[in-house]
Amino acid sequence: MPDNNSGQESSRTSWQNPVAGFGVTFANMFKKRITEQYPEYKKPTAPRFHGRHQLNRHPDGLEKCVGCELCAWACPADAIYVEGADNTDEERYSPGERYGRVYQINYLRCILCGLCVEACPTRALTMTNEYELADRSRASLIYTKEELLAGLTEGMVDTPHAIFPGMDEQDYYRGLVTEAAPGTERQVARSQGEEMPVDSEPAGPADVAGTSPGTSGAGGGAGSDRASGKEVRA
Repeated sequence: MPDNNSGQESSRTSWQNPVAGFGVTFANMFKKRITEQYPEYKKPTAPRFHGRHQLNRHPDGLEKCVGCELCAWACPADAIYVEGADNTDEERYSPGERYGRVYQINYLRCILCGLCVEACPTRALTMTNEYELADRSRASLIYTKEELLAGLTEGMVDTPHAIFPGMDEQDYYRGLVTEAAPGTERQVARSQGEEMPVDSEPAGPADVAGTSPGTSGAGGGAGSDRASGKEVRA
């Protein structure tokens, strides 16, 4: 025998659902409308809001990113691209052996989930409260390392530069380095196409003031010409 009770319940539900839905609509029609005065007034975000990413630095200016690519592996949207490279004593970007030479985040793909932040072992990647990411082209929404890297504050020196004397990578993570060592200077970023200024190149035998015998006159002016800023080629 057919169940009459189930048929009555289904018929009752068929007209109750639309009435309940329209009831929500009618109830909100008589409420005061809320208009956000954006962008004149920007509503404060929560302290742990997931906004634009930031690549952090150590207190002396060296980068925390070690180019391990764990953030790229953890990203469910495949929005992060990282290329690591080795540090050298002449060009150092981080306290460890490697650093992130290339770092890109594609905000056309990014869903701001924060999984990349959880995967980072050095706390190099965090998320800010900035949410205004709209732009006019697709290319401008691919943020590079230079755009994501945190700015310099007091006591920092821009990379590349030497590690704090007497310290190692572990000392940085213990918080023993609080600022750049006195006299720390920025190194030449040869991997980025920078060249050492002529005035700071190591002096050769011909650059010494006292030239060897037989180099006086027209043939011996290489040292004086270089000192005056003129490049002399043999």
